[in-house]
Amino acid sequence: MDIVYIRDLRIETIIGIYDWEREVKQTISLDLEMAHDIRKAAETDDIEHALNYKSIAKRLIAFIEASEFLLVERLAEEIARIVREEFSVPWLKLRVSKPGALRYSQDVGIIIERGERP
Repeated sequence: MDIVYIRDLRIETIIGIYDWEREVKQTISLDLEMAHDIRKAAETDDIEHALNYKSIAKRLIAFIEASEFLLVERLAEEIARIVREEFSVPWLKLRVSKPGALRYSQDVGIIIERGERP
């Protein structure tokens, strides 16, 4: 299985359950690994056969900046749905974290996998 990835994509959004979190944008960070057979893109050197990570990043940035979820879990599920449905990704592994959300910790968050490994 080939993996196309995006590492430490940082986006500002409203996220959290506390009153102050509903008023101030916070940074979230994404790590995204996506299954994609790269052989045709490598053979042809043609972007049409590649998984366009720039398009995926732009779509996720727009979605996340406009969102106002309470839980990181909900945000993660929506991100996974968008990537799988809109970009035909059969399997993904996603890490969503909130840097600085917990005192004495670099970040906190969740990791999910969705879909079947090819």
